[in-house]
Amino acid sequence: MTRSRVALLGALGIDHFGSGLFLPLALLYVTSVIGIPLAAAGTAVTVGTMAGLLVPPFAGRLVDRLGPRAGVLAAQLLQAAGTSAYLLAHGIGGIVVAAVLLGAGQQLFYSCLFALISEVAGDVPKDRPFAEVGMARAGGFGLGGLVSSALLTWFGSGGYRIALVVDIATFLVSATIVVALVRPAKRPARPARASTGSGVLRNRPYLALILFSGMFGLSLDFFLIGTPVFVLDRLRAPLWLPGAILFLLTVLTSVGGTLALRLTRRFTRIGAMRVGSALFAAWCVANLGVLLVPRSWQVPYLLTSTLVFAAGDLVFGPRSGALAEAAAPAEAKGRYLAAFQYAFTVAQVLAPAVVSLFSVSAWLPWVLVGGCACLAVLGLGRLGPRLPAAAVTPIQS
Repeated sequence: MTRSRVALLGALGIDHFGSGLFLPLALLYVTSVIGIPLAAAGTAVTVGTMAGLLVPPFAGRLVDRLGPRAGVLAAQLLQAAGTSAYLLAHGIGGIVVAAVLLGAGQQLFYSCLFALISEVAGDVPKDRPFAEVGMARAGGFGLGGLVSSALLTWFGSGGYRIALVVDIATFLVSATIVVALVRPAKRPARPARASTGSGVLRNRPYLALILFSGMFGLSLDFFLIGTPVFVLDRLRAPLWLPGAILFLLTVLTSVGGTLALRLTRRFTRIGAMRVGSALFAAWCVANLGVLLVPRSWQVPYLLTSTLVFAAGDLVFGPRSGALAEAAAPAEAKGRYLAAFQYAFTVAQVLAPAVVSLFSVSAWLPWVLVGGCACLAVLGLGRLGPRLPAAAVTPIQS
């Protein structure tokens, strides 16, 4: 592994440690420390998320013209500005500004990140580099979440501001590492004007890849925000259980990425993604089953079902990113990879609406999310022959 790859992994671990400190506490900070009502606070954060939807097209052009490192640096500085705005905010107007800055920075970051990983890795298959990045991000975010809990336990409401200050510092430290130590491999020459056929909207197979990856992304976001609602509001399980489930997932995804890659090395990328989607569908069925088991079995049952979800995440995640990178034309790779992030951005917007259906019934959200996972299995099977064969070919590692 090159020095630049090690430096990038370190920078991403630090970046996500800070995000793990503050992002889970953002709404609590706004309501508990600043004193904004929950409805207004939720609206402000939603505005920030929606503002982020405007960023990927700009980010893609930035990557194609100046390179992904410039975009990642701009994103880290923008996120630092957004977090600082939270620290200085005293009313709803300041919260909206902070949410917009942070939301735009997050979308810019993810729209540029995978192009940067690709360039740092050089002319090699990107499955393993993406798996390593996933492990670093999961480990950093999980550790940040644990430390944030400790800060609130030790310092009470003062822990929120400590988490904010540390989060700002992690963005700046990460940006410094990227500037000083991350040196992408030589960028391939790009034509002055991309061919008229290279637009993402004209590439129907790539649009289908975004759609089916979005169905996977819906499962991820539904897990993160839906699990606490299902476990606490519908099952009346112990208060510590959602945290234990998230901790188990974090441990598995932070150490299992490269192992999952080795175990599925004989699969095509499409094949691995179909297996991951099928595992997500099985996870939904398993969580429906918890409604039928005795109450005394629910805790071990849900912890076991988390193993199925983690396996799906580990199998699908790195392969989807590697396929998106390999299927993108060289002259417009930045724009294609930025557009690919819509799969996860739109899922992030839709997930709260799906979770709200728990107010209708305990089974309906699981059926919807599991149905999307099944559609992804079927759709990916039909999509495979329409993508470049070199992008779908199995990677022997």
